Amino acid sequence: MSAQRGFGRAWDRVSIYLPVILMGLLALGTYWLARNTPTFSAPGAERAPTHEPDYFLRNFSVKSFDAAGRLKTEIHGAEARHYPDTDTTEIDNPRIRSYNQKGALTVATAKRALSNADGTEVQLMGDAVVTRTSFDAAGKPQEPMEIRGEFLHAFMDTEQVRSNQPVKLTRGGDVFVGDSMVYDNLDRVLVLEGRVRGTLQARPGP
Repeated sequence: MSAQRGFGRAWDRVSIYLPVILMGLLALGTYWLARNTPTFSAPGAERAPTHEPDYFLRNFSVKSFDAAGRLKTEIHGAEARHYPDTDTTEIDNPRIRSYNQKGALTVATAKRALSNADGTEVQLMGDAVVTRTSFDAAGKPQEPMEIRGEFLHAFMDTEQVRSNQPVKLTRGGDVFVGDSMVYDNLDRVLVLEGRVRGTLQARPGP
């Protein structure tokens, strides 16, 4: 009987501290779980592209082909710098050759060029020259058309050349100059604005 009373008194004492013990075990379990649970770091924010070149090309030649495997565009240059923020390429001493579907060749040169991603739009700066050779309805080559200026904006796919600066056009003995120009080869339209002057060479009669 006395043993039962002693056990009861001991249990009463233990029961007083039981909540504290349980709280301690719970805290220990939480600490262990926190230490052993894998953590996944949030993906860092991508760095916004800056206007700094991400790659260079030197003394290069790049060619592109159409779906039939024919040469469409060929670009040579002393150095090229690609800018990821605008997806443009700046080229030193460029020489660009572009063929249309009929095989007519357009050649563009300058001291510097700025091209879009696929080379279909090129801004030529400094001693810019665009020369185009074409064929007549019978397939005979015509005299090339040459356009010169300090700035020429060439659209290779649509066969247009634009400039907001003075230009000089030469074809055979015919010469035209103007303060600005829009030339559309597909529509056979030439628009010169500003101080426009022209010289037409007399052609022999039939």
